[in-house]
Amino acid sequence: MIRGGATAAVLSVLALLTVGAAAAPPAPLGLTVWPARVTVVGGRPQQIHVRNGGARTLVVDVAPAGFGLDLRGTPRVLRAAGAARWLAIRPRALRLAPGASGTVTARPAVPHGARPGDHPALVVLRTRPGGGRAIGVEVRVGVVVDVRVAGAARRRVVLGALRVVRRGQRRGLELAVANEGDVTEHIGPDTSLGLYAGRVLVARLQPRRRELLPRSRGLVEFVYRGRQRGPVRALISTDDAPLEVFHVRL
Repeated sequence: MIRGGATAAVLSVLALLTVGAAAAPPAPLGLTVWPARVTVVGGRPQQIHVRNGGARTLVVDVAPAGFGLDLRGTPRVLRAAGAARWLAIRPRALRLAPGASGTVTARPAVPHGARPGDHPALVVLRTRPGGGRAIGVEVRVGVVVDVRVAGAARRRVVLGALRVVRRGQRRGLELAVANEGDVTEHIGPDTSLGLYAGRVLVARLQPRRRELLPRSRGLVEFVYRGRQRGPVRALISTDDAPLEVFHVRL
């Protein structure tokens, strides 16, 4: 069910388009940023690459921000706090001609006594006009930066209540979880939820994949497409934790 450490998979966090009030149609934009997620360990700097594939010069402002996930795992931009305040970003703005590329360096200055484990933050890149007629689209891209502090990081995931939810004709189950540890935990295919009517296995469900940031809460969602009605026993099984038994009514 739970795997420690920061994910190395690409997470496309925030690509938001905000239509401006330009009178003329906006010129094509082609801002490309990579990688989408980086991990910094021991104060080593990490580079973020930016390319302007559009038809107009862009100025890209760069700033740190806080990063969080809501109860269902949707990324959120937060006020700069924690690891976001540790990041030194250079440069804080890039001016890119059409087809040009640039590099941003994120270097953490981890304070003495920082808690071991994972500390997520964002580097937000935001476009603004670089000259000439105003563009009508603003692009914001967020790159997740996982600042990892060495030491004896604790792992602790606590399971809460399991409840049945109904959305129209569809039914599902939601499991409340709390990550009380120091590392980002990942919930995936090594977790299963077995539903039993008496001793008969009615269904075995897999969760929607998600991650839990340190010291956060969330909901793990299971989709149920069966026809069973009435009380059932629900058994949560994982590769690295004992069985948890719940009683619910479908």
